[in-house]
Amino acid sequence: MGKKFEGALDGEGRKFALIIGRFNEFVTSRLRDGALDCLARHGVSPGDIDEVWVPGAYEIPLAAQVVAEGGQHDAVICLGAVIRGATPHFDFIAGECVRGIGRVVAKTGMPVVNGVLTTDTVEQAVERAGSKAGNRGWDAALSALEMASLLEALPEE
Repeated sequence: MGKKFEGALDGEGRKFALIIGRFNEFVTSRLRDGALDCLARHGVSPGDIDEVWVPGAYEIPLAAQVVAEGGQHDAVICLGAVIRGATPHFDFIAGECVRGIGRVVAKTGMPVVNGVLTTDTVEQAVERAGSKAGNRGWDAALSALEMASLLEALPEE
């Protein structure tokens, strides 16, 4: 059996960027709070967390790419909320946001974590931003902590 590599959940000395969509801010601010709480509880200093607010989910990938290419952070955490409406607008925005985040990961090789909610209702979004279904901002921050550590542990070949 070969070596086993895992990331740790210790954020001490690591820097993170939160890219947060302002659209549906009543939800995204709660995702932000969850992410900040997670990072703080895992040793990340408040001074090592930068926040970048963008108009909405569609703009998240561009800001994430600029931040990731800047090389100042160990991981980027994308937070947003796209809630289905009566038109197909939801499908376009949600799809482009997720694809864009994936492209940033592939292009930069940096952990860029998708914490963008895509829900059918406002109630589902609120549930996933800190009520019945936990806080997806917290979950995204936890993934970012683990991936930043894991990438550091992996051999560069």
